[in-house]
Amino acid sequence: MSTSSSQPGAASDALVEGSTKAAGDESLAPQKTRIMGRLSYLLAWFGGCVSIGTFAMGSSIVGTLNLLQASLAIAIGCFVIGVALTINGAAGYKYGIPFMVQARSAFGFTGTRLPGLVRAVPAVVWFGFQSWIGAGALNAVSSTLLGFDNLVFYFIAFQLLQIALSVFGFQGIKWLENIGSGFILASLLYMFISVINKYGDVIGAQLIDIDGTWGLPFWGATMLFLGIYSTMILNASDYSRELKHGAGPGFLTTLYAMSILPCTLFMGLIGLMVSGATGVADPIDVFANAVDNTPLLVTTLLFIAFAQVTTNVLNNVVPPTYVLMDVFKLKYRVAAVIVGLLAFATFPWELVKDDSATGLQIFVQTYSAFLGPIFAIMAVDYFLIRKRTLDLDALYDEQGPYRGTNPAALIATVLGVLVAFSVSAVSWYASLIPAGLSYYLLMRHWPACRRFLS
Repeated sequence: MSTSSSQPGAASDALVEGSTKAAGDESLAPQKTRIMGRLSYLLAWFGGCVSIGTFAMGSSIVGTLNLLQASLAIAIGCFVIGVALTINGAAGYKYGIPFMVQARSAFGFTGTRLPGLVRAVPAVVWFGFQSWIGAGALNAVSSTLLGFDNLVFYFIAFQLLQIALSVFGFQGIKWLENIGSGFILASLLYMFISVINKYGDVIGAQLIDIDGTWGLPFWGATMLFLGIYSTMILNASDYSRELKHGAGPGFLTTLYAMSILPCTLFMGLIGLMVSGATGVADPIDVFANAVDNTPLLVTTLLFIAFAQVTTNVLNNVVPPTYVLMDVFKLKYRVAAVIVGLLAFATFPWELVKDDSATGLQIFVQTYSAFLGPIFAIMAVDYFLIRKRTLDLDALYDEQGPYRGTNPAALIATVLGVLVAFSVSAVSWYASLIPAGLSYYLLMRHWPACRRFLS
């Protein structure tokens, strides 16, 4: 069983301990025991990347792109995600370290609070938000089939279920995602075919026959679909440390892209087609009102509920849990329960109100501006500054060279964020070079950063 420590030597000791890993036995120490093979890892990403927001992203490009352009925009976005996940997950895959430990080499022990908060706070908010959506879907099924209507009851029960699943760690995630992937794929195929059958003529006239554009709006669309997963790019090492060795960068890029592409493509196109055919921006509303087709209604609602579980447990529990483990030195199970309870405190029933939409959008835009710069800094740090070689003992020594905060990382982050806010349409892309280049130059030429070059 692996253990976590901040003392020199703990990293190398952890690498030779034990060969088994019990459910919920997660730690920040370098991980030797890896529980996911290639197929299992692919299915985990497939099941964990079902974001209901993808429907809305598809709806948002109605009238801008035709069906071919939309499909290519989604494919390009997924490929970029695959490359970025491979890049930022390389340290975790090689050394078995999580995101919060990896970030110490660039930001320092204290400085990691910034990327930690940027990843953890949105995750907790979305955990609560998506749980409320999932509970609403279950309540709608219950009301339709059983006549029992109690949203509060289903929200509490749904959240407690997810907390219970979370404490099993990656052992639980592995089986949940692997088993759930089949249901998710079948549901998406059924929904996709149903939409084509119902709105086929309108889709042809309004989405296939229009010219669309290959200009900036097209590249902005690629970032829309990329942006949904940009938070996961930051903590890619939390997942890659679970994958068994033997996969090269090219294979990993393909694995990531192909696991994310099917769900993103189906959901994005469903959102595009339904919204283009009906004029209703939220395709969920269209399905929910399809009372003349009860099987489609129930299948869609159950899909929505199940998708929240697979997405939350993988993407919205693990990151803040590791942050709590790092900051407060908590055990994994305790931290996972706290994250689940914190999701109640986000008051998701307020976030879903129409008058909350503007505030929620500002919140998303604000934290999203940090994602590109932090990714660029971590990538430059690992590949160009460290040459893919990390001193693990130093990364676990709070009084070592990485103590405190690296000023170069903070300055580079600020520069990248300013660029991101000034070029909002392609903010993630635009922020990469300013943040990465400034970080590299500061690390190479600023004496205050010399300690962090150790």
